[in-house]
Amino acid sequence: MALVLSAGGMYAAWEVGVWKALRERFQFDLIVGTSAGAWNAWMIAGGISPDELTREWQDPASATIMQLGLHRTGIMRPEALHEKAHELFARFQPRIPFGLTLAEVPRLRPLLVRGPDVTWRHLAATASIPMCFPPVEIEGKQYLDGGLLGALPTWAAEEMGATHAIAVNAINIFPFRLLRMVFQPRRPSPALKIFPIEPSEKLGPLRDGVVWSSSNIERWVEQGERDGNRAATSITM
Repeated sequence: MALVLSAGGMYAAWEVGVWKALRERFQFDLIVGTSAGAWNAWMIAGGISPDELTREWQDPASATIMQLGLHRTGIMRPEALHEKAHELFARFQPRIPFGLTLAEVPRLRPLLVRGPDVTWRHLAATASIPMCFPPVEIEGKQYLDGGLLGALPTWAAEEMGATHAIAVNAINIFPFRLLRMVFQPRRPSPALKIFPIEPSEKLGPLRDGVVWSSSNIERWVEQGERDGNRAATSITM
């Protein structure tokens, strides 16, 4: 069974609550994520506890990652994001198979990077939102947020060997549905059995997805746990 965590910016705090509910019921053989979901997945694969992961999201330092600063490719300064990627890479290493996805630019090609090959640069690139942060150069190529080419990378879980996946999608609101129509995401084969979980209630306006709020984080984690508990009753192997 694979756990797949979507992109979502600050909304990805909701994924923490979902995972908190699911981990009591399911044994995950591998974990895949993109963007903020990749950061969640990296910490989960590295053995973090639900309470510790919640504290990561509640840390006011999270507010400093999205720092305004104009440059030729966007509006956000990359220094704090890169510093956080360095920190996460130093603190955690996967204990179960892990993968994250990137978007190679300008070719718009999706890329799966697996645990042993992940560096801090991959962690930075997977969260480098297009038109916000600059691309990250890795081995002579430029990469951005994997969510650009598919916010819920179930295909990557199948490529890593999964036959069943719980797909946790934090962003089901209109702008992201439109993005899926513009950039057709790579899809898994029909052989992959997918159990989707999405927020039962709207997490908030688009602004909340990029601006840190302690009260929002607390509310989203609690809602995620409710949604995870509710969804778990319908997941059968």
